[in-house]
Amino acid sequence: MRTSDGTYLAVVEFGGEGTPILLLHGLMGRASTWWSLARGLTAHGRVLGLDARGHGRSQATGPWTVERMARDAAEVLEPLGPGLVVGHSMGGLHALALAATRPDLVSGLVVLDMGADLTGLPPGTMADAEVWFGAVPQPFPSRAAVVEAFGHPRRELGEYMAECVDERADGFHLLTRVRDAAEIAGEWVRRDFWAEVDGVRCPALFVEAEESVVPSGQMAEMAARTPRGRHVRPAGTGHLVHADETAFLDLVTPFLADVIADAP
Repeated sequence: MRTSDGTYLAVVEFGGEGTPILLLHGLMGRASTWWSLARGLTAHGRVLGLDARGHGRSQATGPWTVERMARDAAEVLEPLGPGLVVGHSMGGLHALALAATRPDLVSGLVVLDMGADLTGLPPGTMADAEVWFGAVPQPFPSRAAVVEAFGHPRRELGEYMAECVDERADGFHLLTRVRDAAEIAGEWVRRDFWAEVDGVRCPALFVEAEESVVPSGQMAEMAARTPRGRHVRPAGTGHLVHADETAFLDLVTPFLADVIADAP
């Protein structure tokens, strides 16, 4: 699809019919990381995934702001009607902003391990992340090498990142440019998003990882500040809180089904 600012964004159709269910991935990710999980959601609606700008097969064109990237998601849903939005990490922040600014498009919201206020993180955090990602040697000789590079301490992150590379003549390269990812994440430590939390009026499920990247207690507060919010913290989960797909589907599908059943 082409956005209102002319940027090409890749939209993946996972299948299903009826209520749209839009999946928004995290930083450095892509829509296809949702693949098998998305197939488990197709019984509940028409499941789609968006490659955020600068990610996957989408064009690497700024601005790299939460507002612009939430608007991108809105433009996916506009021709389809209101739907449910599930966002992980970066995608959770975009989903939150979308629900706050376009309540006509979001009937239910699921935010996975993302906070509204990361301004308390050390000033060098995002710069350090850029140095760390930049220090990982590219190209990788194989997808197994990608898993090895990123799979510590949790292998699930390595397997996730192995989906987020492109095979070229000289090996495998990360699909997202490190400098773009650093600019995107840099906004998160310069400002907070409590106004967006306070703007959410639809049913919302906030899923915090047991080993979360979010400041302690923040996701519970986010849920408490939304009129129909609920907070859960599944045991044994890391930042990729949906890595155990069976457990995640058991958790989230009753919420999605209830939202769809209550829709006018």
